[in-house]
Amino acid sequence: MSPGPGAATDAAAEVLAALRDAARALGERVAPRLEGLGEDDAAHVALGALAAAGLTRWTVPERDGGADARGLVARDDVSARAVCTLRDELAWHSGMLDVMLVMQGLSAYAVARGGTERVRAEVLPALARGELVGAFALTEPNAGSSVDDVATRAEQSGGTWRIFGHKTFISNAGIAGHYSVLARTSGEPGSRGGLTMFSVPGTAQGLSCERFEVIGPHPIGDVVFDGVEVGDERRLGPVGNGIDLALATLGRFRASVAACANGFARRALDASKARLVERSQFGRPLASFQALRFEIAEMDVRLRAAQLLTAEAAAAVDAGGDATAAVARAKYFATETAGFVADRAVQLHGGVGVRRGSVVERIYRDVRALRIYEGTSEIQKLVLAREILG
Repeated sequence: MSPGPGAATDAAAEVLAALRDAARALGERVAPRLEGLGEDDAAHVALGALAAAGLTRWTVPERDGGADARGLVARDDVSARAVCTLRDELAWHSGMLDVMLVMQGLSAYAVARGGTERVRAEVLPALARGELVGAFALTEPNAGSSVDDVATRAEQSGGTWRIFGHKTFISNAGIAGHYSVLARTSGEPGSRGGLTMFSVPGTAQGLSCERFEVIGPHPIGDVVFDGVEVGDERRLGPVGNGIDLALATLGRFRASVAACANGFARRALDASKARLVERSQFGRPLASFQALRFEIAEMDVRLRAAQLLTAEAAAAVDAGGDATAAVARAKYFATETAGFVADRAVQLHGGVGVRRGSVVERIYRDVRALRIYEGTSEIQKLVLAREILG
């Protein structure tokens, strides 16, 4: 199945097509190397390859050492269309390539939006070149969808902040060289506001990590801040403005979760088509059975709808207007569709589909988390309903 359509000018379309070609070439070359590696080794190899191909530069604004946006967005921003294009293609090849790309952007964006010129110069070019591994420390044991419940606290003493708290489900925990951290600087957990973001080096004294496993392998775990000290110059934006900065970061990259889902679903559909053509039962190819042909048609239609919604959302984000509804639609529908397509792909493969290490078994595990992180499907429906009904 060809990549999905999207509204773009001819010039933008050329840029995005070139990005997809670069991601495809990288995936074909690197993805097979990652399969036999442990999580940390795979993460470092993936990031090194992405950086060598210049793809990590698309997660950082051109102003701060990122890629030339070529008219997609202003020099101080990151193109959602570019990130979506890359994630769609990278996810087709490897979940590790996908996650290592987007984590650079999530870690960098808050710094780009709220960091001083000095901190931007220290952090962002290194993230763009893949010399620093990025992480975005938002979620806590009691603060997931409800960001107001963040309890990690930052206490100021003169020109220094000390951070105490516990973050969880942090991608790149333990290997990150930079963490963008949301902490409470006033009020109590559950109160609106009072949150501030900080740029924290991964080598900071008092920062420790404990890894755990999830069903789709990638480096993830808990991050504990035990009196981690950072200077006031590492504060990102005004005190108390952290919620706006965190939501701006998520808003810029959330549509790309839908693109990632589309990449996984496209791979599952491609594998399913090949399986039905190659496999025979009862003396004829599976592709000749009407019931299975109906399944393929349903998978194709849902995926194409998800691609269209994702293209619409990414274009709306790059245009700079209110993209809330478009992004919620895309994130909800594409991730749910990926789950459907992956499930049907396993069914169409029969016993092979549940064999550990098969393509569709891997995708079945990889897509499940997409309906949870960066806003669950339920949250997306709530957001969309609010946009519709007021």
